Amino acid sequence: MEMNPDEAVLNNILGTRNVLEACDEFGVERLVCISTDKAVNPTSIMGCCKRVAEMYIQSGRYRQTVVAAVRFGNVLGSRGSVIPLFQRQIERGGPVTVTHKEVRRYFMTIPEAVALVIQAGTLARGGEIFVLDMGEPMLIDELARKVIRLHGLEPDQDIPVVYVGLRPGEKLNEELSGEREQSERTVHPKISKVVARETVPADLDQKVARLINLAVAMDDMGIRETLKELVPEYRPYLPPEVQSWVARR
Repeated sequence: MEMNPDEAVLNNILGTRNVLEACDEFGVERLVCISTDKAVNPTSIMGCCKRVAEMYIQSGRYRQTVVAAVRFGNVLGSRGSVIPLFQRQIERGGPVTVTHKEVRRYFMTIPEAVALVIQAGTLARGGEIFVLDMGEPMLIDELARKVIRLHGLEPDQDIPVVYVGLRPGEKLNEELSGEREQSERTVHPKISKVVARETVPADLDQKVARLINLAVAMDDMGIRETLKELVPEYRPYLPPEVQSWVARR
């Protein structure tokens, strides 16, 4: 998505809005939108588009359907999860690749992810964003070394661990709620809901219409600039060497 922001907009923003409108038109009882912790103070196109999708959930415009969102961390064992990737790298004899020694991520199991969606559908009254208590974020470097040891091998001896650097849009630490949000407990001991301190932008539809036109035109720069207008906390990730160049300018 970072390399194809046009498709990210069409899938995660326009696609979400289409499903919401269809559900509301035909009186679907409940809808749970899958969001991500990357939507909090986003540095990636994915996170930013998911945050805009959350705005539609929070807009209060859907009257026939109870809508809510859940913010997921990384789901262990799911498609694209790091553990299957580490296992494949170990089976090939290494190296195991980690983006950065200090990168941390929240993790949840597949049963936890499923339970969160079901519970959110039960708890929702309309417009909420729910978050599961996933404990403390885990160092990916530490996780990689544990996986190597579970294979009966020693990291840096039998299997090298190589740091390849953060990819575009990635950040060291993910968050579950932003500066302009506050967290409230629900009746479920492990699920909280996020309450925004500010209302959804009045010009949401106009800016999304512009985003869709820019996406159809494949105007990457225009998409990024419009996303910044919609999500002021969006700070695109820049590699350290680019950051230093910008600072010198």
